[in-house]
Amino acid sequence: MILFPQIIASSPGCPSGMQCKSTCGRSRKWQALLSVAAAVLSLLVVGCGAARPAKYHQLTVPTDNASDPPGDVFPVTILMGPLMSSHLYREDHIVYSSDGENMGTYEYQRWAEPPTEMIQEVLFRALRSSGRYRAVYAQRSSIRGDYLLHGHLYDFKEVTGSSMSARLALELELRDTKTGETVWTHLYNHDEPVSSKAVSAVVAALNRNVHRATSEFAASLIQYFSAHPPAATPAQ
Repeated sequence: MILFPQIIASSPGCPSGMQCKSTCGRSRKWQALLSVAAAVLSLLVVGCGAARPAKYHQLTVPTDNASDPPGDVFPVTILMGPLMSSHLYREDHIVYSSDGENMGTYEYQRWAEPPTEMIQEVLFRALRSSGRYRAVYAQRSSIRGDYLLHGHLYDFKEVTGSSMSARLALELELRDTKTGETVWTHLYNHDEPVSSKAVSAVVAALNRNVHRATSEFAASLIQYFSAHPPAATPAQ
């Protein structure tokens, strides 16, 4: 009887069927491992790509004091102008710094509005609700006022060092719109203590500082007009 050798089909480059089965098995294992790795990587990318929600904060505005006796009403119309500042305080990020020169901003803790606009609104509402002036308007209105109140915000930030504080440095000027002369200036600079390292505690301290400054500015303006009684002018 003549015996013919058994021929086993193999892939090109594979010397024998057994070697081919071993190689193919390893390939399938590697493909499975790569598939699992790709799936895990996709989950990680999706998880990392999920945006962290930002948390917004705002300053509180003073309540209406119409029920309180305002005292003498000065016959002047004041226009509330803008607060100039660096770009840091014309954006919505909360600023922090050390006792040195380093400064930064929180990425996910932000103001509802730029600090210059929020502080301007607090000052405007406080002066209008005081009842001490014939009228108080925003400068963007069509009203022509007797005086323009404007200023510069230098600092409005968290300061870390031996202790934490909320720093506010703000200067206001009152300009006579008829003569163009600056008749009153007041610089406020104060570090308000912060109760904890939480950003919410910093915001609360900055809010207290703004209201403290507002009361100081309002009192100083009253002192100025009391010492320099303005002549009554027709309402415009």
